[in-house]
Amino acid sequence: MTFDSFHLHPALQKSIALKKYTAATPIQEQSIPAILTGSDLLATAQTGTGKTASFLIPIFQKLVNQKINRPQLRVLVLVPTRELAVQVEEEGRQLAQFLPLKFALVFGGVSTFHQIKQIKSGVDVIIATPGRLLDLIQQKVIHLSTLTTLVLDEADRMLDMGFSKDIHKILKYIPGDSQKLLFSATLPPEIQDIAKNLLYKPVHITIEKKPEQRTIEQAVYYVNKDSKKALLRHVIKEQSMKNVLVFARTKHGADKIVKDLVKNGISAEAIHSNKSQNARLKALHNFKENATRVLVATDIASRGIDIQHLPYVINYEMPQSTETYTHRIGRTGRAGNLGIALSFCDPEEKKQMKNISKIYAGTLQVKTHPFNS
Repeated sequence: MTFDSFHLHPALQKSIALKKYTAATPIQEQSIPAILTGSDLLATAQTGTGKTASFLIPIFQKLVNQKINRPQLRVLVLVPTRELAVQVEEEGRQLAQFLPLKFALVFGGVSTFHQIKQIKSGVDVIIATPGRLLDLIQQKVIHLSTLTTLVLDEADRMLDMGFSKDIHKILKYIPGDSQKLLFSATLPPEIQDIAKNLLYKPVHITIEKKPEQRTIEQAVYYVNKDSKKALLRHVIKEQSMKNVLVFARTKHGADKIVKDLVKNGISAEAIHSNKSQNARLKALHNFKENATRVLVATDIASRGIDIQHLPYVINYEMPQSTETYTHRIGRTGRAGNLGIALSFCDPEEKKQMKNISKIYAGTLQVKTHPFNS
């Protein structure tokens, strides 16, 4: 199905053409008509399925049809991370570039001054993370009485990150007659409960993302804990690595890794929740533009990182679960490119490695190195 089939506003069609969107993805094909009819929606879909455009396009079509002369808050998109908020807002601005719509980003880690100033000047669409949004609602800066559409994007991740209480508080401010769209990669019991209480006769959509053909070479180094820094420097220099994503367990640990790499002439930056939003975005930009060789991240901070061509992932510290390990190494080997995933396992982490080895039996190569005494 092409986007012409949806009979969209010419200004929307123009921006869609500029983004070189031609055929709708499965979730767009199903979501756009459902949203245009005004139905509530419960969609199970992962990142990479075209999910963001699947709700922004019909929402913008409806906003244009409302023909309101001045900005008025009508759409709230709630997301789990600051990075995702930025991505959604960027996509929104591109799709609405020929439409008279105003946007505001609302998230923590930065001063509220500019956010409040922007909101008070008038906005149609707010993309927000739960904590800062609730703060501004309670300060009476944001009023949701005129809201016509609510989107909960990546709802399961919001719960995983501990936003359950904030979400339930926010939902109390949502007008009962507004259209509500819930997107989640999984449907655990709490998401099902939210959907049951929030949505009215929702359209159900389930999109299975086709698995990418991945080629990931996995290897493990058994190493003493105090030799990991030397080993990291060694493998980066020996293999002339660039664009290396290194996973650390803690924010403090990530900073220590960066300090050691920089001291030894390897450009590196850390990304974690103690960093300001501007610092995180700058670090990610530098990494994507090859200005920084190594990006060191904690698991939660890494959730907003979406890099198509990432050749190396290194588990400096082993994850607690095989699921997290799979998520980490899945950042590499995308789009038909070879990926290399290395793990540094110290004696205290052998239990985690044993569990991972059961899942990836036969694919994990054990490598030697010169650093253990």
